[in-house]
Amino acid sequence: MDPATIGLLAFGLMLVLLAMRVPIAFALIGVATLAAFTIFAFRTGTFMPERAIRATSSLVFSNSFDLVHSFDLSMIPLFVALGNIAYRAGITTAVYNSAKVWLVRQRGGLAVASVMGCGGFSAITGSSLACASTMGKICTPEMLRLGYDPRLATASVAAGGTLGSLIPPSILFIIYAIFTETSVSKLFLAGVLPGLLTLAGFVLVIWVWIRVNPKLVPEQGAAASWSEKMAAAREAWPAALIFVIIVVGIYGGFFTATAAAAVSVVITTVIGFGQKRLTLQGLWEAVRETCVQTSAIFIVAAGAKIFVAAIALTGMAPALVQTVADAQLSPVVLLICICGVYLMLGMFLDPIGIMVLTLPLVVPLVESYGMNLIWFGVVVVKLLEIGLITPPVGLNVFVLSNVVGKAAPIGTVFAGIWRFLCVDVVVLALIVGFPSISLLLSMTAR
Repeated sequence: MDPATIGLLAFGLMLVLLAMRVPIAFALIGVATLAAFTIFAFRTGTFMPERAIRATSSLVFSNSFDLVHSFDLSMIPLFVALGNIAYRAGITTAVYNSAKVWLVRQRGGLAVASVMGCGGFSAITGSSLACASTMGKICTPEMLRLGYDPRLATASVAAGGTLGSLIPPSILFIIYAIFTETSVSKLFLAGVLPGLLTLAGFVLVIWVWIRVNPKLVPEQGAAASWSEKMAAAREAWPAALIFVIIVVGIYGGFFTATAAAAVSVVITTVIGFGQKRLTLQGLWEAVRETCVQTSAIFIVAAGAKIFVAAIALTGMAPALVQTVADAQLSPVVLLICICGVYLMLGMFLDPIGIMVLTLPLVVPLVESYGMNLIWFGVVVVKLLEIGLITPPVGLNVFVLSNVVGKAAPIGTVFAGIWRFLCVDVVVLALIVGFPSISLLLSMTAR
C-alpha cells in the first residue's frame, strides 16, 4: 500500500475518532501506531507484519522518550502551577476586583472589568479554558445578579477567556514551539501586542454595544473614592509583578522562558504566604491540580509527537509542498486557504487537536514560501483563539455555560458572542497584513 494513501486514511480516521469524542491522546497514539505499523509492514511491497513490530515499537517509544525529556516541555508544569497557585493565593481575583473598583462608575463597568480580569488572569495561567472557567465563576454571577443582560454578561467572559491563548505565557505557544523547533521566548513576546490589541477591541465592543442599547446594563454604581481606587490598585500588584517578570525578563534577556516560569512560581508562592492568602492546604491542592492537568497535556503531546513521526513516514508533507508549488499559489491565496481550514476545524475540534493534525503539513508549506515561523505561530494561535468561541462547538462557550448553568444557556452565550468574533477577525486581518505587530517585540529582544 502506498504510504501517502496510508497517511490520508490516518488523517480521515483521526477526524472520525475526534468527531466521536474519543480522547485525543488515545486517538493520536492509536492511529499513529496503526499507520506506522502498516507502512513498515508494506515496506517490501508485500504485507509482512513480523518485520513491522520492532520498527513500530522503536518509533513509538523513542519519540515519547524524546518528548518527555525535552527541556522546553518543563515550562508547561511550571506555568500550570503558576496559574493554580496564583488562583489559590487570590492574585487572579484581585485583578478583576481592582478593575471593578476603578470602573464601577462607568455604565457597564463590570463587563469591561471582566474582560480586563480575563487579560490579567491570562497573563498568569496561559490557558483559555481555565481563564473562562475561573473568571466565569467570579464575574458572571455578579453581573447577572446586578441586572446585566445575560448575553453581555456571558459573552464578555467567554471572549475574554480566549486571551489566554495569546497573552504570555501561553501553553499553545509552548506546544507550537516544541513541534516547530522555534523559540518559546520569541513566541511569547510576539503574542503581547496582538493580545493587547484584542483586549482593546473587546473593550470597544462592550462600550459600543452599551451605547447602542443602554438597557443592557443597570445604572452606574456609586463612584469609589480615590483612596479605595488606590487600595484596589495595590491589591493587584502581584499580578503586575508576575507579568513584568515574564515579559520584561524575557525581553531584556534576564530570563529564558523556563527560568521566568520558575522564578514566577517561587515569587507567587512567597507572596501568597506573605499575604496569608495561601495556606499549605491550598498549595497542596494547587500542586495536585497541576499534576493532573500536566499529565493530561503531556500524554496528548506524546501522542502528537508519535503522530507527527508517523506522518513523516508517509511523505505527505513533501508531496503537498510540491503540489502547491506546481499550482503556483500566491502567498496571499495560500494564507487565505490556511485560515479557512483552521477556522473550519475550529468549529468542531479543540485547539491542541487542530495543531497536531495540521502542523506536520502546514509548517513545511509555510517554510517553502519563506514565511516567518514566529509570525505564523501568532496567526495560528489567533485562529485557534477564534475557534474557541465559534459555533457550533466553541469550547469556551460550553465551559462558561456549564459554570453559569440555567441562567445562561449556550444559545444565549452564542447570541452575544458574534460581536466579539467580528473584532477577532479584524485583529486577525491586521496580524496577517502587518507582521510587524507580532514581530516588533520578538525581533528586538535580547
